[in-house]
Amino acid sequence: MVDVVDVTVRPARTDEVGALTELVLRSKAHWGYSAEFMERCRAELTLHAEEVVPSRLTVAEIAGRVVGVASLDGEPPEGELGKLFVDPDLIGKGVGGRLFRHMVAMARGAGFRTLVLDADPNAEPFYEAMGFVRVGVVPSGSIPGRTLNRYALEL
Repeated sequence: MVDVVDVTVRPARTDEVGALTELVLRSKAHWGYSAEFMERCRAELTLHAEEVVPSRLTVAEIAGRVVGVASLDGEPPEGELGKLFVDPDLIGKGVGGRLFRHMVAMARGAGFRTLVLDADPNAEPFYEAMGFVRVGVVPSGSIPGRTLNRYALEL
């Protein structure tokens, strides 16, 4: 377990989007998805400089190394936790929880009352542990015919 005191959370910078996209793709690939699957997801998982501010893109870092990224999309009262990814070597070590708690505090401070997300099946146990409740099913934005469970969290 990482000492969460060592994790710094800060706003992302526009010059980081390339490195953050690679972190997102590494994190997604951690679950054993094929190269073909990952390529089909690339467009949806790619971060762009113009998204940094509107999506409240946030990073977690340890000793200057970016180890996680999350986004909060939308406007109050309902927002979407659009992304929450952690470098594979730190998955399950507390970084995701630290980043998640920061995003919830940010959402509350901005006036959000509900957060929703579409969960990768491998991330569902994490989101359920964080208090999210399954509220439906949505089509994947990348893979035709694939569905994802939609979750909500009342803040």
